[in-house]
Amino acid sequence: WAVDRGITAGMAAGTFAPDISCTRAQMVTFLWRAAGSPAAVSEISPFADVPEDAYYYDAVSWAAEQGITGGQEPVFFARGQTVTFLYRAAGSPVVSGNRVFADVSEDAYYAGAVAWAVDEGITNGVGDNVFRPETNCTRAQIVTFLYREAN
Repeated sequence: WAVDRGITAGMAAGTFAPDISCTRAQMVTFLWRAAGSPAAVSEISPFADVPEDAYYYDAVSWAAEQGITGGQEPVFFARGQTVTFLYRAAGSPVVSGNRVFADVSEDAYYAGAVAWAVDEGITNGVGDNVFRPETNCTRAQIVTFLYREAN
């Protein structure tokens, strides 16, 4: 599905590397491509560490303009960040679900996004009533989240 829609071409040598932690650049690029690779209004990235010749430059510029990201320190994408980006890209809709995981506090910045993702069938956590919001997301998990959100 992701290859057919141009969201990813995989890694080198015809592999996808599903169990590798997804970087922030990869996640934003996947999301941007899933949205149709829209052009950013500004031609200047708001982040000093995003060079103009980086493959993810346009994606990051677009995501920043859309309010999807404001930048972050971690290199890899955690599950809480991932559903927050998806939630923001969907327009931050009103959340009707009350699904609470033992490891997602009500005041966490991603709590509404997690509830939305459960409501939308994007995720049900990892079992045992936990979501593991600080765990790195793999490439396979992010593509699965995008697929579930699109369908």
